[in-house]
Amino acid sequence: MTAARRQQNIQQTDAAEELKQKLDKKTGFYYSFLTLVLLFCLIQVGFGVILNVSKTISYRAKIMTMQKIKNAATSRNDDLKQEIKMFSSMASLEGIARNNLKMASEDEVLILINNPPAEKTPKKKKNVLISFLKNKLTGYKNAK
Repeated sequence: MTAARRQQNIQQTDAAEELKQKLDKKTGFYYSFLTLVLLFCLIQVGFGVILNVSKTISYRAKIMTMQKIKNAATSRNDDLKQEIKMFSSMASLEGIARNNLKMASEDEVLILINNPPAEKTPKKKKNVLISFLKNKLTGYKNAK
């Protein structure tokens, strides 16, 4: 009986070891799967952080440019308000009437001198080059 019991104990221990190995394989598979899922989540979080940081940087740059534009517009508005105040005074209106509208007051005589505007025709590069070459050729012919 002892041999039969030993045989039975050996079979039970073998069965227990096989069952334990199967459980170890299942838990190993589950741990591997969970590790992959966690790595995937970590990668997703990393990309999200990188995208959020880059968006934050670009939005801050846009905010800075918008503030510069706002400050420039505000200063331009202030300058225009000053000009409106300046031009709305009687002396400035009188100066505009004298200079731009060619008007004179009651005790003044207005003399207008019309000078024809000087016509400025800018020389094109091609014309300059042609005249330069002509001058060089005539100088070369005269030298012979």
